[in-house]
Amino acid sequence: MIGGALCVCGPAYSASSGSPQQDAYGKASSGNAQPDAYGKAPSSSAQPEGDRKDYSEKISDAYNFRFGKDKPFIPGSAKVVGDEFIQPGAFPNASYCAHCHQEAWHQWRQALHSNSFRTPFYRNSVNILIRTKGIEFTRHCDSCHNPIAVLSGGLTQNSLVDRKFDDDGLTCMTCHSIQGLQSTNGNGGYIMGVPAVMVDENGNRIPGEVPYSEILAHPDRHSRAVMKDFYRTPEFCAACHKANLPESLNDYKFVRAFTTYDEWQMSKFSKRNPLTFYSGNFATCQNCHMPRSRNTLPDYGAKNGTFASHSWAAGNSAVPFYYGFDEQLQKTIRFLRSGSFLNVDIFALKKAGEDKLIAPLGSVPFQLAPNDVVEAWVVIQNKNIGHSLIPEVRDLYQAWVEFNVQDEKGREIYHSGYVKPDGTLDVRAHSFTNRPVTKDSEFVDNHKVWTIRSAAYDNTVQSGRSTLVRYMFRIPASIRGPVTITARVNYRHFRKSYIDNVFGKDHPAYPIVEITSRTRVLNIGQNDPQPHNPQDNLDWMRWNNLGISLLDELQYAEAVQAFTKVEELRPDYADAYTNIALTDIQWEKYGSAWGAVQKALSLSPGNARALYYAALIERRMAHPEQAIADLKEVVRQYPQSRDARRELGISYYQKHDYDAALEQFTALQQIDPDDLAAHYNLAILYRRMGMQKESAEQEAMFVTKKFDPVSQTYSLDFLRQHPEIANEAIPWHLYTDLPHEDQPVNPSMGHGYGGGSYGGGSYGSSGGGAQ
Repeated sequence: MIGGALCVCGPAYSASSGSPQQDAYGKASSGNAQPDAYGKAPSSSAQPEGDRKDYSEKISDAYNFRFGKDKPFIPGSAKVVGDEFIQPGAFPNASYCAHCHQEAWHQWRQALHSNSFRTPFYRNSVNILIRTKGIEFTRHCDSCHNPIAVLSGGLTQNSLVDRKFDDDGLTCMTCHSIQGLQSTNGNGGYIMGVPAVMVDENGNRIPGEVPYSEILAHPDRHSRAVMKDFYRTPEFCAACHKANLPESLNDYKFVRAFTTYDEWQMSKFSKRNPLTFYSGNFATCQNCHMPRSRNTLPDYGAKNGTFASHSWAAGNSAVPFYYGFDEQLQKTIRFLRSGSFLNVDIFALKKAGEDKLIAPLGSVPFQLAPNDVVEAWVVIQNKNIGHSLIPEVRDLYQAWVEFNVQDEKGREIYHSGYVKPDGTLDVRAHSFTNRPVTKDSEFVDNHKVWTIRSAAYDNTVQSGRSTLVRYMFRIPASIRGPVTITARVNYRHFRKSYIDNVFGKDHPAYPIVEITSRTRVLNIGQNDPQPHNPQDNLDWMRWNNLGISLLDELQYAEAVQAFTKVEELRPDYADAYTNIALTDIQWEKYGSAWGAVQKALSLSPGNARALYYAALIERRMAHPEQAIADLKEVVRQYPQSRDARRELGISYYQKHDYDAALEQFTALQQIDPDDLAAHYNLAILYRRMGMQKESAEQEAMFVTKKFDPVSQTYSLDFLRQHPEIANEAIPWHLYTDLPHEDQPVNPSMGHGYGGGSYGGGSYGSSGGGAQ
């Protein structure tokens, strides 16, 4: 155990956890590179190699311009000021910066940015791309993982570039030389300037390294060279923390990869989306991942004894484990276990043969007897993460629910989500991952992203939302004492099979971190209500989270019942009625939705969320002018709301007000350059306005970005071949090891909340069998 938070099965870790391997770049994966002495003068190796124009012409003569002379960095999105290759030596190395920024260098060296390229985990996949398609295709990946290699022209056959910068990945002067941002398409959507640590008295950038004495004499000029206001914005992070797979990479079509920035933008933390289930204070990526703390080493960038973290603590425990960076590993564990990100709620029990749902647990009395077959409902709330659980490359990471039932002597009654002796995860575990598949309906096992055609399932929980996981087990007939139920969310970076792909099976066990857990003790016989446990949300919020999860599982009647419970507990809570209206709209029960949304607006006049759903109903009820008025008010309050802009544009279009519709869809495209509705409607609007070129451009983007209906067949075939996980693609299902014949069959699902019950069906109808 490390700090009580880490389970490691196997020998102690070290920097030699995996052996350096020769790769397709022609060099070995290195270990822990050390900087030059802090006091050393700038080395000649860090100076630009002659004139940039001469350098660029020399590189161009041998460069593979596979995607066009005017597109040297495709399939990535990176651009550079001057539109020429830039000498790798133009980027001052990290040891030069470390002279004045010891704390920054110390944190950066162990952080993911510094190790973005050299790790064997990354190189394993990118080397397959080189061998399969060619090194020029790695410009897509390395635009973020190794920008100097891309912008210097190093990613080509028979490269003339000395790759001595590889070990530094994203070095200080790659991030701090960015002069502008493109749209939030990602894939390296930045504009790199000529690296400079100083500007002259007129604000002109001075290329390369300068004497430290000059920087100390003119700190304002140094700051103007290396800091921009947009560095503190989420859009800066979006340049790399959003990605797609373009046609130039996969020879297929646009495929979304990960959209961490979009997830933040749609979360409560962005204050840009009126439709979130909960509200919160504004917070950026930097607020969570670069918090200020006291610096332990001298650093001229510190202010009042604190320094913005350059450790970027998040979820990657594998890289610091591999390199033996214990300090970074501990920071990662503390970050994951900070306690406020997730809420685990063992919310309810359902006994076979009974209609009533025992909920919420702890607040209602119930009885339990030996031999009872019990269904337990566990609600996992993504409470305070500004993006999904899990973000980004979900096929590589593992986060899952471990559910354990034990008797009074600690003997196991039921266990789901355990780790097997060989280190692999129980195949029946509920995991917050996805399964991308190829056109041959095979799992994309080695992160060969260019082969992805569809996702067989995606169990991600978006920010501010919840998911319901159901487990069924039998209380032993011989039991005498209480039963203990524990649900925990565990995390491992990476999945065992991928680590095996990288190193073979001879490697230490990689860390498993318990993020959070909840335990309840159930008595055999009478169970009385208990005082509120501060680990739990209040009862109204517990019901609300259940409603959210049921809504996402398309269980509309049940979701309405849950939200009605919220209304009973908090009759002054406008969102309770708005949630009922939202559910009824998706259920196409517009009459009852209208009554609910009007109640919400009576409690909270001008509430943007309620107005949005009111507008959808008004448009459906043939009141377009009122719908437009309500949507305009939502846009006034939330000018960066994607949904409000989209629906307002559609409403204007239906009124044949094409200029107003064009304004909304243009604004929507600025917020989200990948929005399909914007592409589709702009293509029509431009055509009607005689703007044929613009129309053709939007039409082409719509065609390549729209969902490919054929791709679903790849997923279905994959699930057919893998019945052990096929239930993960079903909106709701049950986890159990009871034999099918022992599972109770009830003509009514019996999930009523004290009065009435859910719709028809049986326990086994949607994934009730053993998985």
